[in-house]
Amino acid sequence: MKTLLIIIDGAAGKPPGTALQKANTLTLDGLVRKSRTGLMQVLPGIPPESDEAVLSILGNKLEKYYGRGVFEAVGDGFKFKDGMLALRCNFATADNTGEKLIDRRVARSLSSKEAKQLEEEINEKVRLTGANFVFKATVQHRAYLVIKKKKGKLSNKITNTDPAYAVDEKGFSHALKKYSMKVLKAKPINKQAVESARLVNEFVEKAFKVLNESKVNEKRKKKGLLPANMLLLRGAANKLPRLVNLSKKYGKKFAIMADMPMEEGIAKLSGMKVVKLPASTPYGSAKDYKQRAKIVVDSLKKFDFIYIHLKGPDLYAHDLDCEGKKESIELVDKAFLKPLLKNVNLSKTVIAITADHATPCKIGAHTADPVPILVYSPKIRSDGIVKFSEKQCVKGSIKITARQLMPMLMRLSK
Repeated sequence: MKTLLIIIDGAAGKPPGTALQKANTLTLDGLVRKSRTGLMQVLPGIPPESDEAVLSILGNKLEKYYGRGVFEAVGDGFKFKDGMLALRCNFATADNTGEKLIDRRVARSLSSKEAKQLEEEINEKVRLTGANFVFKATVQHRAYLVIKKKKGKLSNKITNTDPAYAVDEKGFSHALKKYSMKVLKAKPINKQAVESARLVNEFVEKAFKVLNESKVNEKRKKKGLLPANMLLLRGAANKLPRLVNLSKKYGKKFAIMADMPMEEGIAKLSGMKVVKLPASTPYGSAKDYKQRAKIVVDSLKKFDFIYIHLKGPDLYAHDLDCEGKKESIELVDKAFLKPLLKNVNLSKTVIAITADHATPCKIGAHTADPVPILVYSPKIRSDGIVKFSEKQCVKGSIKITARQLMPMLMRLSK
């Protein structure tokens, strides 16, 4: 029995009047009529970040926070070693003082090509005192930084420079519903992290000077675009985590299809193969989704279990674009799920569809709300639900946490 786990990133919201409720999703609703449904709590009482959510869905117990930076780096192919310091970065826009923040993501207008040009300038012109670094741009405004001290190891116990994310007393990162548009300084949480904070702040200050004088940004300003002159850092990590190895635990061939290095990094550390995808448009297009549906069908010949991560709806939710999120969900339904289900043997396939977290588009940040889930299998009876939404799925029979999902799917796939 083959298994598909489809994550529609941030698709869930806070009832009433969510994008899922309003969306015209004929394919999803057709499948939900044949499925068991319910609600899944990703991290009870905690608004999960994307890495925390994916880790939980893949069966990891989050007793401690690993730090998002290491997954970004590993996903991009970086050979990370304990004692290095890895952080997730956003290209952003600040005023000429480097203190006031104008846009955290350069209005999502930065191309991957421009980001690579800026990466080259930073690596060429920035030098750190007592440490080396690798800075890499990945997809659009996203990047990562790895700092390696010339002697000794670095601690990850520092605060973020990104004001939209805070670090709690256990070291977990979470998005803030309200925050000041000000670039923060990294602060040490303990004495061992003083050097880490110093190096991060030195990098941010020197990178700002380079970016603010870059010809790439001069060209952007002439075109009426925001300059990508600031880097916001979060998710510090200094150890390579030991995650549940799915292939060894379940004796199956696991694969992932995702557009972002973070998901790929978690997959690599979980014993999953990464199926490379063609570059997509920032929010996902019909062409992108149709390509991915075909790749999934072709890949089912090689793998027993495929995890598919679709980013589009979450981006609109973070942009506070409720109509855009609804239309994005409809596009996933029509351009991805419809051709996929037409070409999958439903008599020999288990399918789970859910979200990694809720991102209410009126809030623009992740929340701790449970997410709707459907699980299709030729072995189970449906719950009689007719619409895939938060309001309908609460009536279903599935009541689980994210960590319970993988064992459920593995039982059904036997």
